[in-house]
Amino acid sequence: MTKKIKRALIKISGEALAWDKWYWLDSEMLQYVVNLVKKIQWKWIDLAIVIWWWNIFRWISWESNWIDRVSWDQMWMLATFINWLALVDFFENSKIKAKLMTSIDISWIWEKFDKIKALKYIEKWNIIICVWWTWNPYFTTDTAWVLRALELECDVIVKATKVDWVYDKDPKKYDDAVKYETVTYDEVLEKDLKVMDSTAIALARDNNMSLIITNLFNKDAILNSLLWKSEWTIVEK
Repeated sequence: MTKKIKRALIKISGEALAWDKWYWLDSEMLQYVVNLVKKIQWKWIDLAIVIWWWNIFRWISWESNWIDRVSWDQMWMLATFINWLALVDFFENSKIKAKLMTSIDISWIWEKFDKIKALKYIEKWNIIICVWWTWNPYFTTDTAWVLRALELECDVIVKATKVDWVYDKDPKKYDDAVKYETVTYDEVLEKDLKVMDSTAIALARDNNMSLIITNLFNKDAILNSLLWKSEWTIVEK
């Protein structure tokens, strides 16, 4: 895929928002995301954003043996709201128009997601921040991420991580880790590359949605990847 990208849905890990802190949120990191969004908008690229929950609720992975899976899923769903509210506040303070939309009706804080309304907001230069699960246990945030990208008619989805590429194994642990500049969704499944869960991969593959994986912490890496000027891994059908 080399055509001009006009609309993208970016996934940012909640853990990244904590930066080097062990807990909660780092204001400098939130401002970093806001500044990044400004640069992308200046290139006339429409944006939607989704954020994970790990910084708020990371301890659950250690203690989840005593929590029912459905309760476990609902707890991290609720934890994500803290990240989204914080990011919206930073956008507003920076004079960036943003709309927070969710799959459940909590109208006194945000709007329930509606494709037609969301697209109209985007046309008016709003950033759409998707509270991005389906509110169903056993369905991951990856699946909801791809679903929202398809509904918002995005050209590409972007996963902003701590590494620049997809590797066959952890490059921090293995010196012989092999990086992939391009890879197919079928290869991701066959080689178990841990890009995202298998349901999300199938949804993206079957709908010809391209995935860019790049480094959130390298200056302008996300912007450059959207302009095809950066090093990244691209996953396609």
